[in-house]
Amino acid sequence: HPADRLTFPDAREDRVAACFHTGGTPGMPKVVRPRYSGMIYNGWVAQDLLFTERDVLICPLPLFHVFAAYPVLMACVASGAHFVMPTPAGYRGEGVFDNFWKLVERWGVSFFVTVPTAVSALMQRKVDADISSLKTAICGSAPLSREVFNRFQKATGVAILEGYGLTEATCLVSCNPFEGEKKIGSVGLPLPYTDVRIMRRDADGALRGACATDEVGEICVANPGVIPGGTYTEAARNADLFTEGRFLRTGDLGRVDEDGYLWITGRAKDLIIRGGHNIDPGPIEDALTAHPGVAVAGAVGQPDAHAGEVPCVYVELVAGSDVTGDELRDFAAERVTERASAPRFVGIVDELPKTAVGKVLKNELRRWAIGRVYGDALSEAGVKARVREVVDDRRLGLLAVLERGDPSVTDEQVTAVLGAFTRPWAWADDRAR
Repeated sequence: HPADRLTFPDAREDRVAACFHTGGTPGMPKVVRPRYSGMIYNGWVAQDLLFTERDVLICPLPLFHVFAAYPVLMACVASGAHFVMPTPAGYRGEGVFDNFWKLVERWGVSFFVTVPTAVSALMQRKVDADISSLKTAICGSAPLSREVFNRFQKATGVAILEGYGLTEATCLVSCNPFEGEKKIGSVGLPLPYTDVRIMRRDADGALRGACATDEVGEICVANPGVIPGGTYTEAARNADLFTEGRFLRTGDLGRVDEDGYLWITGRAKDLIIRGGHNIDPGPIEDALTAHPGVAVAGAVGQPDAHAGEVPCVYVELVAGSDVTGDELRDFAAERVTERASAPRFVGIVDELPKTAVGKVLKNELRRWAIGRVYGDALSEAGVKARVREVVDDRRLGLLAVLERGDPSVTDEQVTAVLGAFTRPWAWADDRAR
């Protein structure tokens, strides 16, 4: 295209500006279509409340992430702030974590954008540079534990601003105020022109009216970045996505306190349902990350023959830590709020699976848990079959795919063992046919 002109008429009305994939942590990503009005709104909010032409932002998130593209890039365009990208791959670029504090000193960074897993990684590295220019860090994508918040403030001298946004709302929804009261664990106050409503959910996920103060329900959002009726490229995915015509159903669970601060309590799809009792994985993860040897934790439900599912956790350790899974399981059991939330299993891995922007892939952890539990059950029963893989079947959901260790193993033998669990299984040979 020519560099000095458009080759088509410039439309004056609001319209679709881009297509963004969601993070896809519960399963397959969806494609969202933000509009120009949402882009302008996100840039205006960030520059009006936070940034000036004297600020320097470092954003180790890739530009295919909605937070980097809209609140950060658009805020810099609007305010004139300096925008530093350490690598095209964001945090995952080579050497970013090891040199992060030196980058802050080199560019005189005043704000940086982060996610909880990245904060945990940074806290494993010494602050080896002059970071006196740093005013704060803006953290989103998932709740930040109080322990990690305090570690960061002690190491850097600045407080993290926790905020909340999602691709379906062209990003920004709420943030703790830079100069006002910051509530640790809260994602702050709704931003200008943003309405947040907490709605009651029944057992089937249907909404049944607004929640009272401090009552947990589904977070629903209306603001200039929300696109009623046309959020996703696939029309079927837009069904039941809105309530009252304009409030986007986020699928996140939360509450609003008496001061108007929003608190995220978990994902509706991430709830662990133990014998009909809903368990939020957040407090379990907070209990584990309170251990000095734990860097990151991800809690999910593992299959259970009696309760349907019970909590289990996979963790990444801080470099040099030698704590065991059993020790961590006991540590968590002493700190969770109820006995039902105590993890049945704690597994230690070299690295938790994450999206490109640092969110823990819970669906991958569920695969691990199903494979481990089903494999152990078959082995203990003496059935010579093994779990080859766990796949996300479009019709059946997470499906354990088995291989025979002995040609004589029958369906009845496997069913006698795995029939007590709720998740389905199939033979690899049958799927191949």
